[in-house]
Amino acid sequence: MTKRFLFGCAVLCFCFTAVVVAQDAVKVDPGHYKVETGNAKVRVLRVHYGAHEKSVMHSHPAAVAVFLTDGTARMTDAKGKTQDMPVKAGQAMYTPAQVHLPENIGDTPFDLIVIELKGGGMAKMAKMAPKAEAAAK
Repeated sequence: MTKRFLFGCAVLCFCFTAVVVAQDAVKVDPGHYKVETGNAKVRVLRVHYGAHEKSVMHSHPAAVAVFLTDGTARMTDAKGKTQDMPVKAGQAMYTPAQVHLPENIGDTPFDLIVIELKGGGMAKMAKMAPKAEAAAK
């Protein structure tokens, strides 16, 4: 019975993980996310949220977000923890791979570009950074 129970738990964990990974923003929320371009290294998304609009829980790989307008977003993570984020037009930030539910809590629409990184590009860049800094000195 113990082996059967462990096998059942393993199957459930595998299924749950597959569901979380499969929650691509463009697929589950095409009203807010549009693919602008992409290749083997990156995918570029245009994101638009009207005032007080809310998304659904979804995932992104590691990415760089560039905000086109001022706004205030509320991010809810997979565990239910929320964080309010005021952002300014022109602000850029790196975000690690994550599952979240964004919401525009402001009274005006906001727009951003999300550049999703594919294939561990950030890990490779992080390893190269110390070499580049040393070469620049």
